[in-house]
Formats: sequence, structure tokens, C-alpha cells
Amino acid sequence: MALASKKPTAIMSSSSSSLPPQLILTQDELKKIAAYKAVEFVESNMVLGLGTGSTAKHAIDRIGELLKQGKLTNIIGIPTSTKTHEQALSLNIPLSDIDTHPVLDLAIDGADEVDPDMNLVKGRGGSLLREKMIEGCCKKFVVIVDESKLVDYVGGSGLALPVEVVPFCWKFTANKLEELFCDAGCVAKLRINADGNKNAPYVTDNGNYIIDLYFKKDIGDLKAAGDAMLRFAGVVEHGMFIDMATTLIVASEMGVTVRHK
Repeated sequence: MALASKKPTAIMSSSSSSLPPQLILTQDELKKIAAYKAVEFVESNMVLGLGTGSTAKHAIDRIGELLKQGKLTNIIGIPTSTKTHEQALSLNIPLSDIDTHPVLDLAIDGADEVDPDMNLVKGRGGSLLREKMIEGCCKKFVVIVDESKLVDYVGGSGLALPVEVVPFCWKFTANKLEELFCDAGCVAKLRINADGNKNAPYVTDNGNYIIDLYFKKDIGDLKAAGDAMLRFAGVVEHGMFIDMATTLIVASEMGVTVRHK
């Protein structure tokens, strides 16, 4: 399935800044540009949700740098994964949790897919549950991506829509999920640990498994689809972040574009 237009201005209109046209940027460089733009929304005295993944990592590095320089002060970070927790500690970013801070000022995170309505697919890095809990508590949720993450519809990249499930009878849960989306040509696969052991399932920070769903067609009403998945007893959470993003920052070789919802 083809991705959405390679020109983010086709769906974004709020503001943009141009990059020198002679530059040919790597995907990681585009992620870094978007991440640094997102950190411009951070102010001193904020409680921040710190995302997980290669794009969010750049934002956290930048926050740590600004704290060290004294350009930001009195920041409290709420990490969305063990990996992010460790990164933030290494940068001397003060940390807490949503038990202590149930309302966050701002969260910054990447996304695996973004549709034209700013609905997201997240969780290919494995942290979807904590991301959704923390980013659901924030006043403003800034999503940072490079243009390759733009899709025509959720699942449109042909890559995984992650679903976190309890390990008990995971095959039963996977079969139920596959049956639920049979009209969309769904294939459900257990995520395997990246260490090369083909018999070892990937285990989340919460001790759960992930079932990755792959679609051949649009699944339609996202809220109905999400509600249906959560009705299965073995499902903990799904990776669709519906109507959660308030700001979208997209970096492309044409520039950085910001869209507010």
C-alpha cells in the first residue's frame, strides 16, 4: 500500500520552515530535526512525558542538553519505558511517575504511522501500554516523525499494528484478533525477541507479549475497532492512539512542517 503524499504540506498547513535544498538528509537526521523542533515547546517548570524510540531519543537528548546549559530548569520527566528511564537518568533529568503527577504539561514522542486525521500507530518499539497511559494524561501531546511515517489510513504502511496481550493462551487471543479483522485480510503474528532466539517471545516492560497485526485493507472505524479488541479478555492494550495527538511535527527534505489539531 502506497504511503501518503511525500509532500507533508498536502495535509499540513499551520507553519513550516525550509531546509537548504542542496542537503540530502538521512532518515535519522530528519528525525533529529523534528525532535529538536518539538523541544521548542518545552518550558521550564514543566512535567514532561518522555517517549520511547529512535525519534524520541533525540528529543530527550536535547532536553538533557538544555538542562545542562541552564536554558531549562525545574523539569520533571515521566518515562514511558525502562529504556527511556535509563537514558533520562544518564542525562540527569529528574524523574517521577503519574502516581505523583497525574496531569502532565506536555509529552513528546514519535509514531510508527500517522494518518491524515493525526491518528497514530505506536508500539513497534514495544512500549505502547506505558506510552498510552502517560500520553493520555498530558495537556499537550507533540508527535514527531519523518515523512515516511505518513499513511493514507491506519495500517496503510503494511507494517505491524501492535497489540499487547497477556501470555496466558496468547494463541487463542491472536486467533480472535485475526478473526475480528478477517475482512481486512488480517494476519496476526507473535512478536519474537530480537536477540535471535526464534523460540523466545518478545516480552514487554510489563511482562506481556505483543501480537502484531498486518492488514491488507483499511479496517474502517478506528474507535469501533479499538473497542472491539479491548473486549477480548486477553488483550491489555492496542497500538492505535486515536484523537490523542495535539501537535504533529513532520520533517522532510522540503523542511519542517507543524500541524496543530
